[in-house]
Amino acid sequence: MKFIKKLLKYNKGKNENTPSKKIPKISNNVFSTVNENISTINQIFSNTEDLVIKELKMKTVRGVIIYLETMVDKEKIQKYILNPCLQWESETVSTLLSTHFQSATVFNQVEAALLEGSCILSLDGYEKLFIVDVSLSKERSVTEPENEKVVQGSHDGFIETLLTNLHLLRKTMQSPNLSVKYFPVGTQVKSKIALVYLNNLVNEEIIHECEFRIKSISMDTVLNIGFLEELIEDSTLSPFPQLLNTERVDRVAGHLNEGRVAVLMEGSPTALLFPVTFFAFYQSPDDYSSRWIIGTFIRSIRHASFLISIILPAFYIAVIAFHFEVLPDELVTPVGGSINKIPFPPLIEALIMELTIELIREAGIRLPSRIGQTIGIVGGLVIGDAVVQAGLISTTMIVVVALTAISSFCVPSHGMSDAVRLLRFPFMFLAASFGLVGIVFGYIVLLAHLCKLESFGTPYFAPLAPLRIKDIKDTFLRVPIWKLKTRPLDSHPKHIEQQETLRGWNYNDTKRK
Repeated sequence: MKFIKKLLKYNKGKNENTPSKKIPKISNNVFSTVNENISTINQIFSNTEDLVIKELKMKTVRGVIIYLETMVDKEKIQKYILNPCLQWESETVSTLLSTHFQSATVFNQVEAALLEGSCILSLDGYEKLFIVDVSLSKERSVTEPENEKVVQGSHDGFIETLLTNLHLLRKTMQSPNLSVKYFPVGTQVKSKIALVYLNNLVNEEIIHECEFRIKSISMDTVLNIGFLEELIEDSTLSPFPQLLNTERVDRVAGHLNEGRVAVLMEGSPTALLFPVTFFAFYQSPDDYSSRWIIGTFIRSIRHASFLISIILPAFYIAVIAFHFEVLPDELVTPVGGSINKIPFPPLIEALIMELTIELIREAGIRLPSRIGQTIGIVGGLVIGDAVVQAGLISTTMIVVVALTAISSFCVPSHGMSDAVRLLRFPFMFLAASFGLVGIVFGYIVLLAHLCKLESFGTPYFAPLAPLRIKDIKDTFLRVPIWKLKTRPLDSHPKHIEQQETLRGWNYNDTKRK
């Protein structure tokens, strides 16, 4: 402590007696001399050792090339810069530069270009710098997302490169109305994001609102798409996601065709879609690739899983603790026999199993895939059988927890699945305190919250609140494609009608000859 006090006293006296040095202000305009440009760039990148400055041996004019060696492909430098420089004796400099290079007159452009993997060419006598893209390309191949697999349909998924993701969207949606707007976010570390929409369908108020929220971000760095989602969503305190996360190209294309907006970010394979409703999180591309009857049946099962995963553990606790009489006579004896010798009340019993399931799930995610499968088997069979044999957990509780876990994994969206897993715990405490009355009260509060929630001005629980009968045809139902004559109103599209003629023939037509 004495040493720290002496050090602080020494630094304080040193700062008071030593005149402060003024940091030289960096001019933003490019100079006409090579030395001044090199000096300014060295000041901008003063604390890095991967900045390379090389002199070019030319007879007519002095020049240097500047680049970050960790960001460039040296073969491209040889092909696009060094080889053309050898031809300058037979061609004029201005002709060559105007053909192969882009020019920059301010150092802000130069800084951004170097960080993106470009090479800078500086020549004496030219009051501008010349930029050529020689970035090192290390992309992974386009594959199907691991967490959004489908049986039928496209198997393309986004990757971590923004231009590749936009290329996939352009390839899928070959329309001149597809618009792309770029925005930088982050004050210290710049991140590039893209706003994608169909300008003939999207509501302009939604675009203006999104641009306002993005431009209002004042963080040093926005590391990933999760940061961006939390910064621009309507209600951060809500457990429900208000923007739909997806890595599938066809899913983004389908929502864009309904008048929604997508946000993509450099370095992230995930797209954000808005405005969305609660029912959009339970839709899957498989619903539209299969027969409409099958699609409706599977989608209904998904919506039923929402209620099962939230209410089933709470219902078990309420029945065992308060309302044993609601069980049929045939179930009283087996259920009563399974819980007679359990030393814990139903709430503690349910919490132990639910937390065990969460631990097993988290361990399976963090471990390598082969070991993760082993953990799932060990957790599901060995631990489950052991706690029952030890008399700590009833067999009925094992069945309830297993059905709850399976139901929570039926959600196609990871964000909604997390919300469902979290909500079951408040319902369990309500059931342990007030029985079925507590479950009903919690369900009313949940519905009120869903009705009040919004996503970029769109009611989150539409088309049920407010009620729109026409839009129910593609919520928990999936009517035939030729019946989907209008786009959903929740995205406020400019054009409601999708097509004038949805089928080449009609049942009411006369028999074709």
